[in-house]
Amino acid sequence: MTSQGPARVASLPELDAAVAGCRACPRLVRWREEVALTKRAAYRDWDYWGRPVPGFGPADAAMAIVGLAPAAHGGNRTGRMFTGDRSGDVLYAALHEVGLASQATSVAAGDGMRLYGVRITAPVHCAPPDNRPTPAERDTCRAWLSRELQLLRPTLRSVVVLGGFGWQALLPVLAASSWRMPRPLPVFGHGAMVRLPATDSGPALSLFGCYHVSQQNTFTGRLTPAMLRQVLAAAATEAGLLP
Repeated sequence: MTSQGPARVASLPELDAAVAGCRACPRLVRWREEVALTKRAAYRDWDYWGRPVPGFGPADAAMAIVGLAPAAHGGNRTGRMFTGDRSGDVLYAALHEVGLASQATSVAAGDGMRLYGVRITAPVHCAPPDNRPTPAERDTCRAWLSRELQLLRPTLRSVVVLGGFGWQALLPVLAASSWRMPRPLPVFGHGAMVRLPATDSGPALSLFGCYHVSQQNTFTGRLTPAMLRQVLAAAATEAGLLP
């Protein structure tokens, strides 16, 4: 990782800066930088971000959304999670309709988008080939997600996980943090909800499952905007962001 590892980071702004400098996974470093150089024809005038993409949202978020990894020509281009790609179009539109985002679209890091009480992150911060990180890459990146949740602990009340990969990546992080994991482990499913008791003096955490906002799911109707809004609204209510 960087010379400043996750455990030494004292704040979310510092964490975001440290994440952006990570070069721990050689395959992901090569891929993200190659994509940033070759670009996509539609974005040939863009100066691609081409680095690990940090989380996005306020440092006192009550709700988190955990995806999979940045898209090669989305977050890897813009430098912001779920910004500049079709999946992000669906997610931010739903967040806006529920009342958790200032606008319905997010096209660039400086476009004025603000999230209200929500932070978006991922278990893998670099764009992977074919959108498929390896288990080793997921595990190498785990310390960043763990530290991010530790820093959010004072305010975090709910988490929405987009897809089975994120769910499997997040469970060990939660189990090693401030919450008690039930046995057997909760199984991912759209609409799944598990309340995790705290192992410290803080509040419990409500964990929600949601199908990923991938084109494969949204184009086929497996995940509709209404289904997404329903999960986001339920998690926001648990977090105290909605009545």
